Amino acid sequence: MTTILVPYHQDERLLDDEIPVSADITVRSQVPDGDAWQRMAGVCSATAAAVSPVVAAGGIPVVLSGDCMVAGGTVAGVQRAGVNPAVVWFDAHGDVHTLQTSTSGYLGGLSLRLLNGAHPDRYADAIGLRPVPAERTVLVDARDLDPAEVEYLAVSATRRIPVSEVSADTVPSGPLVLHIDVDVIDSGEVPGLRFPVPNGPSTDAVLAACGRLFATDRVVAFDVACPWSRTDDEGQRNIRTQLLSRLAALAHPG
Repeated sequence: MTTILVPYHQDERLLDDEIPVSADITVRSQVPDGDAWQRMAGVCSATAAAVSPVVAAGGIPVVLSGDCMVAGGTVAGVQRAGVNPAVVWFDAHGDVHTLQTSTSGYLGGLSLRLLNGAHPDRYADAIGLRPVPAERTVLVDARDLDPAEVEYLAVSATRRIPVSEVSADTVPSGPLVLHIDVDVIDSGEVPGLRFPVPNGPSTDAVLAACGRLFATDRVVAFDVACPWSRTDDEGQRNIRTQLLSRLAALAHPG
């Protein structure tokens, strides 16, 4: 089992214990200076360098970070290993904004669109990512969408499905990178999220859906984003630790 910790929220360095896992590899960016895009490119490039040899050796890396932007690094690492994956993206949000449509300016809201090739000079080109075509992307849940995201998804080749419909038959063929933002789970079950969204699926439902994909033996990397705020509350930390343990067990049963 290879667990890769990427202790960053976008370009912000987190304390290692903010994502409570025992990691085999902890990613350190070598680009401390520059603007936010350059620093994020450094984080994603370092992630790709950690992921690639694990995939090349036949392993399934579990990549845990504080933000969805890291997913591009995970995919780039899989590609470097000679694998051309589709992406299944679990998230309470759409993450399909561009710089032109975002009203908040929060770059995490662009994560999936960047993976699909938006603003390549700032992201894909900078980290050595070959953008994943929209038709090779499935967005799961995304119950909190801005109007611009609704408009985009209405015409995009990206398919959107509920958690209950996730199966081998509803995702693209071939190898898969499975990305899960833990805020896809109902906010009542995951405390301290930066952007909590109520009325979502249960932890058990999300884990079961991920399990159905792992059962296909087509998942080549598991990317988990933990966009929560730091807490010293032991109850909250225990919930987070248990959730991450259950997620990691999907990739490495037994």
